[in-house]
Amino acid sequence: MTIKDIARESGYAVGTVSRVINHNPNVSDAARARILEVIRKYNFQPNSNAKHLKQQASQGIAMIVKGTHNMLFASVLEKMQTECTAAGYNGMVYYIDENDNEVDRARQICREHKPHGVIFLGSDRNHFGPDLVQLGVPCLLMTNTAAAEAIPNLSSVSVDDVAAAARMVGHLLDNGHRRIAFIGGDLTSSQPSSARLSGCLSEFSRRGLAFDPARQYIAARYTLPGGYHAMEQLLETLPGLTAVFAFSDIMAIGAMRALRDHGLQVPRDVSVCGFDGIELADYLAPRLTTIRQPAERMAGRGVALLIRCIEEQSGAVHELVPYELLEGESVLHLPDAAPIP
Repeated sequence: MTIKDIARESGYAVGTVSRVINHNPNVSDAARARILEVIRKYNFQPNSNAKHLKQQASQGIAMIVKGTHNMLFASVLEKMQTECTAAGYNGMVYYIDENDNEVDRARQICREHKPHGVIFLGSDRNHFGPDLVQLGVPCLLMTNTAAAEAIPNLSSVSVDDVAAAARMVGHLLDNGHRRIAFIGGDLTSSQPSSARLSGCLSEFSRRGLAFDPARQYIAARYTLPGGYHAMEQLLETLPGLTAVFAFSDIMAIGAMRALRDHGLQVPRDVSVCGFDGIELADYLAPRLTTIRQPAERMAGRGVALLIRCIEEQSGAVHELVPYELLEGESVLHLPDAAPIP
């Protein structure tokens, strides 16, 4: 009788059995009870092989990170690695370019390293389809919902991007802004950008305001230079704008630098707000008004969901975590201004 035999009869993963044997608290009560029942049934006595098998079971959860400039991802990733280690798994991080296909990379990783699960950070949902099941392991999409895809082995944890963006636009409108521009990602590939713009437009529509995409929306990479150059374009396409909503804090910071380089002050001349709630945003002058995504909570919930799928063979779960609007110093209250003609 080996740990693998116990895992087979109990219906749980080798890693779960190993944690029960080693008195690790990160096991559900139901799993612990069932595994101990099998251990008692066969009078199993752990030996040196248990440690070896635990190490095998801990070889990894692959974390595929799209892009290298997203500070929110850095915070989420740090917490996920800590959570994985506490649960007996090794988090293996793979960075890919913003335009690469993360599912193709996952296939390669699964062939070469055989991880127990895969986490995607910053992904394009257009790359996900029913054939994701062929990876043979549970997967998790972070900061982007996968509920609409209904893929059996793909869970997700995110905020409600539509509602959060609508809330931010409502905040700008309540402060008298009408000539508002937006900086986001490529709408053909960035689902968070599409969802956030949808939220913005729904709030515009609710207030009876028109939207001109050619003048009010600039697509850019989620980087400091991306935000900088997009802001320069907006100064040409929408002269007299009073507020800019960037769909990431990093792009918002780049936009603030561009405004300063053009002799404009935030928020006296142009108000700026962002999305993510990264730590740096609170140390800017002025402090950035932003939507905070709770990085630690998302990471903790995400890893817990994925490990449950790995060890208990449970189905996909899609969870929304609450966002928060953080009012900094980068939005100026104006008297009601005229809308864009």
